[in-house]
Amino acid sequence: MLPKGYSQSETSVHFMNYHFVWCPKYRRKVITGDIEKRLKQLLEQKTTELGCKIIALVTMPDHVHIFVQAPPTVAPNRLIAAMKGYTSRILRQEFPELTTRLPTLWTRSYFVSTHGHVSADVIKKYVEEQKGI
Repeated sequence: MLPKGYSQSETSVHFMNYHFVWCPKYRRKVITGDIEKRLKQLLEQKTTELGCKIIALVTMPDHVHIFVQAPPTVAPNRLIAAMKGYTSRILRQEFPELTTRLPTLWTRSYFVSTHGHVSADVIKKYVEEQKGI
């Protein structure tokens, strides 16, 4: 039996959880309404496609917090590139207003951390509490 939070594949046992935060270009407050709803759907699709699981997801008008469990075969830089690239392309196709004031939807930068000495439950709670700020 595996300890809580660990995953197992054919050849490994792993505990790879990443907390990502990123923003729209110019920190524009565009993640609202239908865009917010569609962004969450797209992130669910992309993470599932990559074999990852969303533990917590909170969007604010000007940034995204996501806590993801990933297999060791998916590097964090590849995961964030896939999430940002996929969501940007689809959202800009479906919501033309995102193309008028923004040369790209997302900034090139992002924050990522693993939780090493902090439990997954603590980070999940932190991400979920961001809505209240």
